[in-house]
Amino acid sequence: MSSPILSVFPLGFPWKTQDPFLFCVYHLDHYPKGKEDMSPAASLEGRTLGNDFVVKDGWRMYHGQTIPGFPSHPHRGFETVTIVNKGFCDHSDSLGAAGRFGEGDVQWMTAGSGVQHSEMFPLLKTGEDNPLELFQIWLNLPAKDKFAPPHFAMLWHEDIPILKTQNATVKVVSGAFQDSQAPDPAPNSWAAEVANEVAIWNIHLQPKSEFILPKADGPVNRTLYFYEGDSILVEGQHVETEMGIELDASSNVTLKTGEGAAHFLMLQGRPIGEPVAKYGPFVMNTEAEIQKAMQEYRLTQFGGWPWRHADNVHPKEKGRFAKYPDGTLIEKE
Repeated sequence: MSSPILSVFPLGFPWKTQDPFLFCVYHLDHYPKGKEDMSPAASLEGRTLGNDFVVKDGWRMYHGQTIPGFPSHPHRGFETVTIVNKGFCDHSDSLGAAGRFGEGDVQWMTAGSGVQHSEMFPLLKTGEDNPLELFQIWLNLPAKDKFAPPHFAMLWHEDIPILKTQNATVKVVSGAFQDSQAPDPAPNSWAAEVANEVAIWNIHLQPKSEFILPKADGPVNRTLYFYEGDSILVEGQHVETEMGIELDASSNVTLKTGEGAAHFLMLQGRPIGEPVAKYGPFVMNTEAEIQKAMQEYRLTQFGGWPWRHADNVHPKEKGRFAKYPDGTLIEKE
């Protein structure tokens, strides 16, 4: 019997993905205490502000000048799924939608025909450090949905299934695991069709444990990202940490940990199987469509930017919340 391991590769920045996924990045930043303006209570000297991706002192400013994060930028033709396990993210967009989410929450945004948004990481705690851990995943849209209306949704951690056994924890962001079904994705998402078997699972295994990754029902691409922990055995094959594993999803796969715990992200889905043309934040099917997207953005700014600052952050005292384009406001503790 052939091995279900199709390939093993090192995790770079960003991580290698398979159709229907376009991009996946893991951010782990050990941010220090924050100031009252939510910026780092530490010197920014020696950083290339505006393009700081070097892990200096354990953290990065990214494109932020004062507060870490990604000021306003456009997207078209795909979706972003942002999982914030630790810390917080402040969202603002050209639809007027806004939110603060974190500590296990997930934001699912369909860029569709075009949207601008910002993602900033406010350092809310002044008396202690502000660690941030998040995944951002880009999920492609098929040609028929490239121009779907932009959509913004929050999947609060209280609503996301987390299955716990004696040896494992599985957070089901998309798809189903055993009898647990993730919250509904965006309506025009490739994940909205059950037959596409799109699954996003965050799996934590305890030391000296065994876990069976169940087979899929149909032909899908499946990648397991081993991003933290000691070495493991995948169907008996030794795999070190910070490696990705492309798997044949037509059979169960057994994972075994040794003396240490292991943490994984799994991405799975039926491939869309269409041509992909990419340029920065635009993902279409042809180069001509990319050129048109760039031209439209120059002319319309995808509706413009309704916020005073490109790196908009919400008031420090604000809790977790989501404000939708129609004015609906949801506030969490």
